[in-house]
Amino acid sequence: MTHPHPEPYRTTTIETDDGASLYVEESGTPDGVPALWLHGGPGGSLGSGWYRTHFDPSRYRLVGIDQRGSGRSTPGVLDARERLAEHTTQRLIADIEQVRQALGIGSWVVAGVSWGTTLALAYALEHRERVRALALLAVTTTSREEVDWITEGIGRVFPEDWDRFEHASHRAPGERVVDAYARRLAGEDAADRAHAAAEWDRWESVHVSLDAPAIRGLGHTGLEAREAFATLVTRYWANDGFLGADRAIASRIAELADLPAALVHGRRDVSGPAITPWRLHRRWPASTLTIVEDEAHGGPGESAALTAALDRFAAQIP
Repeated sequence: MTHPHPEPYRTTTIETDDGASLYVEESGTPDGVPALWLHGGPGGSLGSGWYRTHFDPSRYRLVGIDQRGSGRSTPGVLDARERLAEHTTQRLIADIEQVRQALGIGSWVVAGVSWGTTLALAYALEHRERVRALALLAVTTTSREEVDWITEGIGRVFPEDWDRFEHASHRAPGERVVDAYARRLAGEDAADRAHAAAEWDRWESVHVSLDAPAIRGLGHTGLEAREAFATLVTRYWANDGFLGADRAIASRIAELADLPAALVHGRRDVSGPAITPWRLHRRWPASTLTIVEDEAHGGPGESAALTAALDRFAAQIP
């Protein structure tokens, strides 16, 4: 079950303290339970607004943000390549706080998909008092283990495609595949960046294709879209989501022990195996875990489970 697909009742841009401009849209009811949606990527966007169908528009005041450098937020990552170093998880968390404050919201339900779940978890760990509940679909923590799996280990499932992906990385001896792509996409050679982006994007379409082999090789449409996405993904992944050492989500999850959370994941998600949400759930007493047996990285069953969880939260939160 999903809810209607409402159009935003307000769109705006919010200026950050370092001069970025974040696209923000609000939908639902202005006096509803505040909620935040965090899209995937890094480098994704709010897109067509599909995310809104998970939230009851009669109960939620829903806020969506195109994350820094992505979607309709400016400058786009390719328009300000000299500012690439500003793209960190800690900066995204600060951006979220500036949006919350600008909208006059005290606390909210935070939901997200894929990379958005990493960002939601990292945000909750830094600002526990601002989060009423978490609703997470296709759960990731962007740990070194997860990044190495999705860029190297999963080659055991798609060996012929991974061989091409690895060869096209042009990695130096001992260099990780993800580090090689991140290095090239941050480089000065436009042709080399375009080649790296195309091969990275192709691999992305492969490892999510278990249920739909026909999508392999399709990826993002347009050279700029491919390069923008690949530039941001490889920057964050090569740096373990900027969550290494004392910031690692898995090692801190006990700090959220009493925070209500719904974790939803597909059993067939080979890009991000179910071991990640399972490990979190085991150490998180206030969480629930729903595994949808016949789906991969998102699907209608997972969407329905996320919607049901958000309906429960809306009914429980004053």
